[in-house]
Amino acid sequence: MNILEVEHIGKSFEHTEVLKDICFSMEKSQVLSIIGSSGSGKTTLLRCLNFLEHADSGVIRVAGNVVFDADDKEYLKESVIRKNRLHFGMVFQSFNLFPQYTALQNVMLAKQLQAEKLPDFKSRKKEIFAEIEEEAKGYLTQMGLSERMNNYPHQLSGGQCQRVAIARALAMKPDILCFDEPTSALDPELTGEVLRVIKELAEQKMTMIIVTHEMAFARDVSDKVIFMDDGYVLEYGTPDEVFNHPKEDRTKQFLGRFIEG
Repeated sequence: MNILEVEHIGKSFEHTEVLKDICFSMEKSQVLSIIGSSGSGKTTLLRCLNFLEHADSGVIRVAGNVVFDADDKEYLKESVIRKNRLHFGMVFQSFNLFPQYTALQNVMLAKQLQAEKLPDFKSRKKEIFAEIEEEAKGYLTQMGLSERMNNYPHQLSGGQCQRVAIARALAMKPDILCFDEPTSALDPELTGEVLRVIKELAEQKMTMIIVTHEMAFARDVSDKVIFMDDGYVLEYGTPDEVFNHPKEDRTKQFLGRFIEG
């Protein structure tokens, strides 16, 4: 069964069409990488999946359930968006950590805010927050940050900040974890540590969508690859199909130097 189905998604900003009839699907535990040149629509597509942008047309389904339908205003209600957004975890290229909070507090915050809406929160606050803290510590330990939990973002390297951001996204237990160029803000020597974490998540069968410029990584870690150009999905297939046997001339041109290397 498909965990995600994207049907005929379109998005324009003023008179510029950024996404053009985007369709694809993916199965649970798969890793999907989205590649393409800057301005091809990759990040906008990811933002539409996370409801940070509202698509102008199309339907999105998660595990068979509609979470967005551009023709139904019900899905534009803030309460519905907040609920459906929980299906997706988002890791941004610029980390987006709160500087006034420690690594541990950054990972705990969203879960704490969510817990405050529980009917028995007041009577169980101490117990609930203790459970959230224990889980957050577990995710930070998984990210190799057990010694850095009480550090603030300015006391961490870029790679460590990105791993805190990954732990924060995992803490919400999303169906699909999304990465928007997770290494683009990092020095080359820090890129490897973040890519290793993502590869470990793939080995643990985490369902992921990764927008990336790291071609070798996309080829090695992905089950499926999308190549986007000018708002279209030009190629969609296995890494072997897209990287070694591309059908479109534009794909061949984009991948030319990588394939030759």
